[in-house]
Amino acid sequence: MPIVHVAAVEAPWGNIHLAAWDRGVVACESLTPWEPFVERLERRLRTDVAATSHPVLDEAVAQVVAFLADERRAFDLPIDLSDRPAWDQVVLGAVGDVPWGSVATYGQIARAVDRPGAARAVGGAVARSPIGIVVPCHRIVAATGLGGYGGEGDLGFGSREAGLRLKRELLLREGIDIPLRAG
Repeated sequence: MPIVHVAAVEAPWGNIHLAAWDRGVVACESLTPWEPFVERLERRLRTDVAATSHPVLDEAVAQVVAFLADERRAFDLPIDLSDRPAWDQVVLGAVGDVPWGSVATYGQIARAVDRPGAARAVGGAVARSPIGIVVPCHRIVAATGLGGYGGEGDLGFGSREAGLRLKRELLLREGIDIPLRAG
């Protein structure tokens, strides 16, 4: 049985938790406490989790540290989403194509995956992403503004407001200033 290796990287908003195994990075989460992060990985991947070194994990940690230090704009890591539904894999693949310093709407991603009119379904797939930041879900916005981020979907941690503040902070790092909407 493969082991998922985990680590935490300190970020301005709290720890970023990372998980990887031989096939690639399987998780990158913010706003999630350590214990629920590990428990969810064990359930999701049906395997043991260990806070031990692994080449894929070590490279992911190094790239996240460089990202936080404004020394990296894109991630070059193997990503393993094989346990996710096919729809989520397709959507997250398109999300990964949105470059640094750019945003796309949920509707634009729906059109990019040949499913015009499926903006809400795209939003669901983005909300379920287990690999935020590395797969830049923060770059996907609603047609009317920021939209949701973190604390929704499968994550269930942090408030909607905390998730939106994090999304805005990540976009500001990329030179994109989209104000938070009132209410």
